[in-house]
Amino acid sequence: MTEVKLLFSQDAAIQENEDLKSFSKQVQAGSGAAVFSEGRQWYVMAVKDGKTGCLETIRAMAGTAARELSRGKVFSATLDVDGLSNGFPDVSPEEAVTAFTEGWHLGAYQFLTYKSKTEPFCTKLTIEGASEKAVQTGEQRAEAVSYSRDLMNELSDVLNPESYPERLKDLFKDTDATVIVHDKAKLEEMKMNGVLTVGRGSRYAPSFVEVSYSKNPSKPLVALVGKGVTFDTGGISLKSGKDLSDMRMDMGGSAAVAGAMKLLVESGADVNVVALIPMVENTPDNTAVLPGEVIQYKNGHTVQVGNTDAEGRLILADGLLRAGELKADYVVDIATLTGSIENALGSEIAGVFGDEELASKMKAIGAKNGDAVWPMPLIDAYDETLQSDYADFNNISSLSFAGSITAALFLRRFVSEDSRWLHVDMAGMMQKTSNSGYYPKTATGYGARLLADYVSEISK
Repeated sequence: MTEVKLLFSQDAAIQENEDLKSFSKQVQAGSGAAVFSEGRQWYVMAVKDGKTGCLETIRAMAGTAARELSRGKVFSATLDVDGLSNGFPDVSPEEAVTAFTEGWHLGAYQFLTYKSKTEPFCTKLTIEGASEKAVQTGEQRAEAVSYSRDLMNELSDVLNPESYPERLKDLFKDTDATVIVHDKAKLEEMKMNGVLTVGRGSRYAPSFVEVSYSKNPSKPLVALVGKGVTFDTGGISLKSGKDLSDMRMDMGGSAAVAGAMKLLVESGADVNVVALIPMVENTPDNTAVLPGEVIQYKNGHTVQVGNTDAEGRLILADGLLRAGELKADYVVDIATLTGSIENALGSEIAGVFGDEELASKMKAIGAKNGDAVWPMPLIDAYDETLQSDYADFNNISSLSFAGSITAALFLRRFVSEDSRWLHVDMAGMMQKTSNSGYYPKTATGYGARLLADYVSEISK
């Protein structure tokens, strides 16, 4: 099949064609279907009532269409910008084009590096009459999320604390971003003892990457801290389970930060931002950290390692301290941190803790761009449950509940008083278990858009 014409059920071409009109009535609202009529192929989409102003609906419908048509090896698909506007009259044409383009490319995403008999294929999209800038913006956003997905999907023996920095150096080569890689020797000099301790059991030396992009140095400095655990066995506190393959995605927070930086740099955003990514592999070995050991952080805090599977917060602590050293005005850390957040919110939304005003702002941003996030409370009464008998505090709580809250309370102890801080727990958003909208059954790439848009918004 060479070409398909994309239509929405309200389109005049459908109303003027009895076959298409009859077929469109059979298309389930919120979905699309292909039909052959008048010597050509059509793909008809039906918008749900009340969704004509929803950008996420546009992305989802575009993603579904792209996946189905690409699977059928359709060479190209065309859509009139007027038809898109008629389908979504409550959205500006530019926003609709960007959202459709973004959703299309994300829906066609595939990770096929290790599939020996499958070649990637994406049906080419043309939106006739569309603004070139709107299309380009949609493509840039999709490329950023796809990059985050690629990092998350990659194998842990390919993407590890030693090779990961090279990926980022290649990504930002010949751009306005600056990449600094701190190796193990430098980490020892910088007293990043959380990173050094967690990485002790791995055959790969830990590292810490800083990516700086300062289009406008007069803007407030925003630090994005991403958890980069390239594989998490749990360490000595070993995880159990039939298949732990997905633990290669425990660096999803760092992937979100990398994708956000890619989007900000390539779009030429008027911001002042630095990405801080601690990278470790958490594995058991005769040199691995044991439960009960104490970590001395550079700010003077001593932390008892009650459980080596609560390692993410131990390395994020070093990232937050580094953000303080750089005198960041705003700090956001993001991590696949706790299963508790998924128990609380499910798998369609992440949780955000910290500054209530900024959390509300981030919620509004996520509601518009598709990376949904919900403000969560920091319950001060739970803070004392982190106490330790022989260190300043423990890396786990004595409670059997509220795990995402106590993890956030732990992190708060490492945030500079001069910074406004948010913590995003994206554990429930790490991956999808089935194809849905513009999400394939794989890593989501969550957070890249959220962080990039947040940085742009607070830099205005």
